[in-house]
Amino acid sequence: MSDMRERVVVTEVGMRDGLQSIARTMPTEFKRRWIDAAYAAGVRHMEVASFVPAKLLPQMADADEVIAHALGYEDLIVTALVPNLKGAQRALEAGVHRIVAPISVSTAHSLANVRKTPAEMIDAFAAMREAIDSAASHASDRAARRVQLIAGLSTVFGCTLQGAVPYEDIAAIARAAVHAGADVIALGDTTGEATPRQVGEIIELVRGVAGEKLRSLHFHDTRGLGLANTLIALQHGIREFDASLAGLGGCPHAPGATGNVNTEDLVFMLDSMGYETGIDLTHLIASRDVLADALPGEPLYGYLARAGVPKQFERSPAIEPSSPSCSQVLQ
Repeated sequence: MSDMRERVVVTEVGMRDGLQSIARTMPTEFKRRWIDAAYAAGVRHMEVASFVPAKLLPQMADADEVIAHALGYEDLIVTALVPNLKGAQRALEAGVHRIVAPISVSTAHSLANVRKTPAEMIDAFAAMREAIDSAASHASDRAARRVQLIAGLSTVFGCTLQGAVPYEDIAAIARAAVHAGADVIALGDTTGEATPRQVGEIIELVRGVAGEKLRSLHFHDTRGLGLANTLIALQHGIREFDASLAGLGGCPHAPGATGNVNTEDLVFMLDSMGYETGIDLTHLIASRDVLADALPGEPLYGYLARAGVPKQFERSPAIEPSSPSCSQVLQ
């Protein structure tokens, strides 16, 4: 058996998904500290902001400043979420490496979240693709050509507003996103309703229309199945996952959907299974202090932080990559 570990990318999304879901606004200084602490712990993929009107989401009013700070780390992959073409243009100007556009499969959620139908969001997504390609064609810096456009399919596993989401709708939106120019398809359990069996079925469904462009999953832990669903996704070849420090997160248009999968717990599970994340658990747990200082009284979740790392814990032996396609992750 080789000593090389198969890599799994853990993208910290708490700075965006976590913070937009709580009433208070974290001061910019603490967002910088959070980025610094996450980087020191080994996190190299972060979704740090979203470009939406400040009157709608004051928590993200400092997006440009936060992104500028994150870009100070040359090997940090910086992602922003954008709901429309204007947001994508702002993200490009800010210099991000990846842009995520939320495309709800549920019409009810899409109208509540972005005031567009899923079909209208696909049109907006195609316009984002054109804007990215145009910017790349005029860029003198080759690095500027590497901006990736991610179709973040949300409410894939169920919707608190609509109810069940038909599989044929999921396949249709995934296919449309690929045709509109998606570099990556990411599946989101926006409402925390996913179950392990469903996860496996939907991954295979979407892979049938998106192929290797299906790379990333975003789980919530509303019903305590976040890590179980992650395990199933790993078994189906997914090697990139979103997570949020201390389990912060939710969705204002998904009533009852609590926080994202906890970053610390996820890294602990991956380490114990022999995967390589590049993240140091001790430093990661210590980084929770930034949240405690910035958001006193805000509930912070996580089994590992509460119980501690077991004294006998050792990272499992390295596992062989299952296949070249399965080990492919965003760089």
